[in-house]
Parts: sequence; C-alpha cells; structure tokens
Amino acid sequence: MTPTLPRLPFDTARLKAAFAPRWVRLLAAIVTAALLVYLLLWAVFLRGLPSASTLLEYEPPLPTNVRALDGAPIYSFARERRVQLAYEEYSPRLVQAFISAEDKGFFSHHGIDVLAFANGVYEYFTKMGTGERARGGSTITQQVAKNLLIGDEYSPGRKIREAALAMRIESALTKPQILELYLNQIFLGRNAYGVEAAARAYFGKDANALTLPEVAYLAALPKAPSNYDPDRHADRALERRAYVLREMRVNGYITPAEEQAAAAAPLGTIDRSNARRDAEKPFEGYYMEEVRRQLLAKYGTDGEDGPNSVYVGGLWVRTSLDPVAQKAVEKALRDGLVRYEAAAGWRGRSGQIDIRPGWPGRLARLNLDVDYGGWRPAVILSKSGSSAELGFTDNSRGTLAPWGAAAPKRGVGGRAFDFLRAGDVVIVAPAGGGWALRSIPVISGGMVAQNPHTGQVLAMMGGFDPHHAFNRATQALRQPGSSFKPFVYSAALDSGMTPASIIVDGPFCVFQTARLGTKCFRNFSGGYAGPQTMRWGVEQSRNLMTVRAASQAGMDKVVGLAKRMGVGDYPPYIAYSLGAGETTVLRMVNAYSMLANQGRALKPTLIDFVQDRHGKVIWKADNRPCEGCNARDWNGGPMPRPRARSAQIMDAMTAYQMVHILEGVVQRGTATVLRDLGRPLFGKTGTNTGPTNVWFVGGSADLVAGVYIGYDRPRSMGGYAQGGTLAAPIFRQFAQVAMKDMPVVPFRAPPGIRMVRIDRRSGKKVFGGWPNNEEYKPAIIWEAFKPESEPRRAIAQQELGGGAPRQRAIRSDSDFLQAQGGIY
Repeated sequence: MTPTLPRLPFDTARLKAAFAPRWVRLLAAIVTAALLVYLLLWAVFLRGLPSASTLLEYEPPLPTNVRALDGAPIYSFARERRVQLAYEEYSPRLVQAFISAEDKGFFSHHGIDVLAFANGVYEYFTKMGTGERARGGSTITQQVAKNLLIGDEYSPGRKIREAALAMRIESALTKPQILELYLNQIFLGRNAYGVEAAARAYFGKDANALTLPEVAYLAALPKAPSNYDPDRHADRALERRAYVLREMRVNGYITPAEEQAAAAAPLGTIDRSNARRDAEKPFEGYYMEEVRRQLLAKYGTDGEDGPNSVYVGGLWVRTSLDPVAQKAVEKALRDGLVRYEAAAGWRGRSGQIDIRPGWPGRLARLNLDVDYGGWRPAVILSKSGSSAELGFTDNSRGTLAPWGAAAPKRGVGGRAFDFLRAGDVVIVAPAGGGWALRSIPVISGGMVAQNPHTGQVLAMMGGFDPHHAFNRATQALRQPGSSFKPFVYSAALDSGMTPASIIVDGPFCVFQTARLGTKCFRNFSGGYAGPQTMRWGVEQSRNLMTVRAASQAGMDKVVGLAKRMGVGDYPPYIAYSLGAGETTVLRMVNAYSMLANQGRALKPTLIDFVQDRHGKVIWKADNRPCEGCNARDWNGGPMPRPRARSAQIMDAMTAYQMVHILEGVVQRGTATVLRDLGRPLFGKTGTNTGPTNVWFVGGSADLVAGVYIGYDRPRSMGGYAQGGTLAAPIFRQFAQVAMKDMPVVPFRAPPGIRMVRIDRRSGKKVFGGWPNNEEYKPAIIWEAFKPESEPRRAIAQQELGGGAPRQRAIRSDSDFLQAQGGIY
C-alpha cells in the first residue's frame, strides 16, 4: 500500500493580502513586463551575440609583407591596405583628433552615449520611408562592435545588438585596447584600413610623422571617406577638417592659434596615382609575381584557407631578391630588347584616334603607357614638312622634328617621318630637347641571376613589360642551342676524355630510320677545321665536334646528365646534343650554377623564409641545423656553418674542368665581349636553328646569370643574330653593375685536379715554356686534368713556333703561379 505524503498548507489569504496594496501590484507588473521585454530582446536580438572577450584574440586581416635579401621592405600582397600598430605607437594628438571628431565622451561613457543614441532612434523613425538614412549616433565602442563583430545592416535590431555588445566590450577591454582596435580597423578611403595605412595613402608618411592639419584631415574621414576625397571634394574636405580642428580646440587639445594655423594650411595630400603603397612596391613585376604564386600554393588566398593565407594572414616573407642585381637585370634586358628593335627600323604607328576635342581621353583609353626611359604615347595633331605636333594624355604638347623620325620604316624603307599622319598614335622618347620615335619591342626574352653557392635566385625578368602575366624566365620553353653543349662535353669528360683530347671537326652523318634516312650535321659557319682539342671545339662552338663527342660518350649519358642537372628530360637522339630540347632560362642558370658549385645539387629558391604575424618562422628554404650559429658572441674559433647536404650530381673534377674550359669561351671564344670585365668568368653562348633564340649563360664564382631573347611565337631573328652579339652584351651590361663591388674571386679547383702546361692547339704537354696571361691567344695555357689523365708526350717550347720566351728565373709551377697571381 503506497503511503500518502501530507499536503503542505498554502495560505492563499496571506498571499492575497500581500498583493492587496496597489503599489505592490504595480511594482510586480513592472518587474514582470521588464522580464518579458528582456526575454523578448534576448530571443529576437541578443541570442547568439558574440562574446566581447573574442576581441582580446581578434587578429585583423593583414597584408603579406615582402622583404629583399638585405631586409629592406619591397612589396606587399594586400586586398585591404592595413598596417597594425599598438596603441602606444599612435601620437596623442592623433588620438585627440579622432576622439574630437567621433566620440568626445569616449573616456567617460560605458559604451553608449545615451543622448546620441536616443537621437539616432528618433531620426530613424522620423526618416522612415523617406529614403534618407538616419545618423547613427554611435560611439567609438559601438563602431568597433559594428565593424568587427556585427556588420553594417541598417535596422533597429542591429543598433540594439550593437549597443548591447558595446557595453560588453567596455566590461572586457580597456579604453586603450578599444581605441587600438578602432584605429587599426577603420576604413578611411583609398583602400586604406587603419590610420597607419591611410597616412601612407594620403600623405606618403607614417602616422607618427603627421602634422596637426594632417591628423585632423584623417579624423574627418570615418563618416564618409568618399565625401571628403581630396581630389574630387576638396572644399568639403577643408570644411570637415575645420570642424575637427574646432572640436579639438573646444575640448582643450589645441590652442586657438594652432587651430587657425592648421585651418589655413592646404590639404597637402599626394595624388592618388602617386600614393605610396605599403612598401612602395619598387620591384613590382615578374619576381614578385613568382613569389606570390609560390606563397598561394603553400598558404592559400583567404582566411578560409588557414590563418597564414596570403591576403589576410599578415605574413612576413624574406626573399632572395638582391635590389642591385634586380635593377641591373631589368635594365640590361630591356635595353637589349630595345637595341634589337631599333636596329630593325620603326615598326609603325601604335593606333589611330579622332583628334577632335576630347582626344586626350581617347588617347588615354588606349592604355599604351610604357614605363621605360621617359617613353610616352602621343598622337600626331598636325604635321608640316619641318615638324609634327604631338599631343599627350595630360593635354600637353610637343614637337617631333624629322631628325627624330629618321629611321626607316620596317619592311618598307624610306623615312619614318614621311609615313606619319594626323591622328596616328606613336611612342616617343625625349631626345635633344625634343622627341624621337620609338617602337615598343615585340621581341622578348627572359633573364635570371642566381647565387651558385646557395641556389638563391637574386634577380629575374620575364620580358619587356614588367606587368605582363607570362614570365618567360620560368614559363617559356625554348631551345638553348649551343648553350647546352657544356653538358655534352661534361658527359664526354666523365667517359674518359680530357680537355686536350683530339676530336675531328669534319663531316658527321647518322642513319636515323628507314623513313627519316641519314642526317648530316654542319657547323654554324660551315666548313671543317680537322682534328682539334675539345677545348677549342667548345670555345669556337663547333657543332660537328659536339655531335662526335656525344656519339663517342653515348647520348644516353648525355641526356642522363641533362636530366640530373635539371635541364630537361630528352630522348637519346643525337640532335639533342646541339640543344634541340626545350628548357627555361631558370633551369639553365641553375645547371650552370651547379657547374660553378663543383657539381653539387642546387634548388633555385626565391623565398628564404616565411614568418607568421607573430614572428614565428613557419617555413625555411634551408633547414640544415647549424651548431653555434645563434651564439651571442664569437668564441674566437672558425665561424660556424651548416653542414653541406647537397647531392653530388656531377663529379667535382669534371665540373671544374668544364668551368675552366668555359673560361676560354670568354677569353678567346664566342663571348670575348666580356673579357674587359676584368675578372675570371665562365660561360657559353647559344644560337639555335633559325636563329629563333639567342642565349648566354655564365658568370663568376659568386654570381651566375643567363639570358635569352626571341619572339614569343618563334620566328627567325635574322641571319646576323647570334648569342655572342646579342645575348652576351646584355649579360655584360648586367655584370658591370651587379659585379661592380664584388671581390674578384677565381674558380676554386677541387682536390685531385692537376694543372698542366699544354700547347693550346695541339693539346700536348709543354716543358720549357710558360703561359702568358697578357696574350689574347697564348700558345701555352694551363689545363685542368684528372689524376693520371694528362698528356704523356711532351714538346719543347721551340717546337711551338712562338710563345713566351723561357723564364729561367722561375724554377717551378708554384713560383710561376705566385708571380702571375693565379691561373687563367
């Protein structure tokens, strides 16, 4: 039987008596109504409101900042221009200006200005249905809540959520923390988010360097940056700035005299087209685009791709770009392309427009601006027998005299001046106090410079126009021609040949297939030279000697070496020994760098390391441990270095032999245009069939570079085009700048190499004579041999028919080397 619980007495009479007084019932009704209103507000507006504490961990979208090899800032990848600063880094006057303009009671209220908020509510209801938008009456704290956590929806619900969150923020963050968030986040026009970015965009300086009128102008922008644009609405901007200055004076931040002086000052903003970017972007172009591609592949684009994405992650990237080398590469390649284009005559007009009123706009819409040597697009406004009047996009005028258009028109002849007509759009450059006709090069090319010790890509140029999307240095596949030959001869050296080995420069034919028949090869200049040394064949770039060496060594070894060196993966056909396989400038430069690096593997890198926004290194190109590298002080011993881990792709002695041979190409071969640079250099020119491309690849022990030029759709460059006359001069111009302050360092021979005096033409060992470094083509030279491979038969100096007289005062090779300063 279930027991029953006793019923507790409920004194309803007492409860009724308690609620009998009217004031009690009224109070209960008010409390109940308030609870219902709160529950309603929570259910409709406040439920799901973000926690204010999340702002303590908030990290705004920041651009990726890029630095050069020397640590100098050179670029930024940004969709929103923003530079994050701590509150302490903002000047007190700047803070005072923004508080005066946006929220006078910021340091006294608790998130909401009640009067301003009520006024905003009133305006909302009075302007409802009119199409006008009510003024928000938001405090700085409310703006932080709106910008970072809620959004910009125009509705009463958003204002309620904003006000509630503002009070939460005030309880979770200090006033300086709130101001820091605001000053780093607020949009101020010109794609600038935050005061630091805006200071650079409008005034070309950092925020802490701004003057009083400048900070007052920036403080005038948050309400509506486009309404106070200095270019379109200067009067409004001055009026709004005066308001901010007046409020600063009323609040006691500045004196009346300071207000008057600042109000009288001009806006002083820089032109939008000249507005300084986050890092000025002095190296915008192919190198930075390649860096961007690699970063996007690693980290993605936006926040959805992870915290370290390129456009919001705030990465700090140290690249391998050498500013001096990069500028030298850009100028040398572009100058070389212009020289080739000019030699072929004037290409013709770049377009035609109507020259009636409004022509400057029509000219500007052609987008023909060329950032090179002061070149400008112009339209022929009128022409007489003695001159032509030019018009430019800024409505200025100029004169083109016949002497400035004396070049022949390409494919036609005559004088270019005679072909000009009113309305023709041309490219001109300043010359002799006037202007002269120019042609934008159609020929293109690519150039790369690399550190042969580390693989770091120091400079890169992928064409004439730095803003072109196609990078010919990394993407253009071209036949390297004779610049491929060093890898053929390296395979021959590995197969037992020496630099003094005799190879016949004579007819050479190969049976291919029954369908293709027999293929016979020829030298570039025709003719035969008979038996010659390998060195002579490389220096003079003899095709017949190359194919014969490839045949003797075996094409499987040649293409195998080319694959290991990263040049390309080719079938073992004899034609590939003459550079018929396609490759890129970057691959060729890296392969030559491996030759200079004594055959050790290198990987070309454009990025040294990447740090996240907090300074933590999240990626490094060189991950080798280095004991003692981070020591605070030098201990007096050898400098610590990371251990070498690169694979030996080629025999070190073979690599040095090839480099030593290629020094002869510069001294007396196809690249003698480089002799006067006054330092040990190695390299090889290249000219492929057509010729459709011309090359030079080479450099010093500390810097290797390569260049090719050719049309994007390969066609003949003209029978006169050769690597030694077109590509090598480009390298020469580059080296004169990039190597100017570099120490003169000889190529270091690896252990085991034997330096032997030989007769340069016969390859025979010489006794009784010495090399003469002053001669252009000395009879006796130093040659590099592997152990037990030097020539056995010796000849005396008297058998050479010339050469340097015997120097009896010198007793040994060592004495001679000391006297001559090294081996060349």
